[in-house]
Amino acid sequence: MTPIRPWSLAAVAVCCAALAWLIIRLAYSSFPPLPWTSVPALLLLAIAEAWSGRNLRARILGRPGTKPLVPIAVARMAVLAKASAMVAAIFGGFAAGFLIYLATLISKPTPRDDAITAAATLVSAAVLVAAALYLERCCRTPDLPPEADQE
Repeated sequence: MTPIRPWSLAAVAVCCAALAWLIIRLAYSSFPPLPWTSVPALLLLAIAEAWSGRNLRARILGRPGTKPLVPIAVARMAVLAKASAMVAAIFGGFAAGFLIYLATLISKPTPRDDAITAAATLVSAAVLVAAALYLERCCRTPDLPPEADQE
């Protein structure tokens, strides 16, 4: 399994932002207000992944007081990190598309509220991407020191 590529996450986010901007441009007046519930959900996921990464790293390094890991558990955590990074990039892209479109309508109350929600969603999606990248990094095995008695 290869590590998460930041450029692929950025490409997904840009494509989703362009798609969201296009859809919103055509039909914003028929949309309900943006829900704010994605912000705490993304932040809770980010906290859980960062915490899991910290604990996982301690167990991989074999620190005292930790139990050894089953290798499949590390693979599952790596897949979780990749999936949540991609989902966060998608959410962030859609939020960015909303924010780009609503930047010109800030003077009106409903678009202003939607812009605030979109900005908060964008920030929380970026935090989740960072937590997912950290979790993926914590799944890597440490480099083994070279043995002096190799012959």
